[in-house]
Amino acid sequence: MMKAATLQLETLTCPSCAAKIEGALKSLNGVDQGSIKVLFNSSKVKLNFDADTIALDDITQAITKMGYIVEKSVVK
Repeated sequence: MMKAATLQLETLTCPSCAAKIEGALKSLNGVDQGSIKVLFNSSKVKLNFDADTIALDDITQAITKMGYIVEKSVVK
């Protein structure tokens, strides 16, 4: 089942950081690659994912392993 998520990061200060996160998310099985939007000016990540293939915790963990802090997430 496809779900939409918005993740609020603690700080995301530059376009290269946004590109780094986007690249990592594109490598995750179950994430809709075309839906990924990393907005560095608001420190948000928006994406769609297949909840039957990948858990939101796995997505959050991938971002955390890169050194970014996910403050909160909202799933629809």
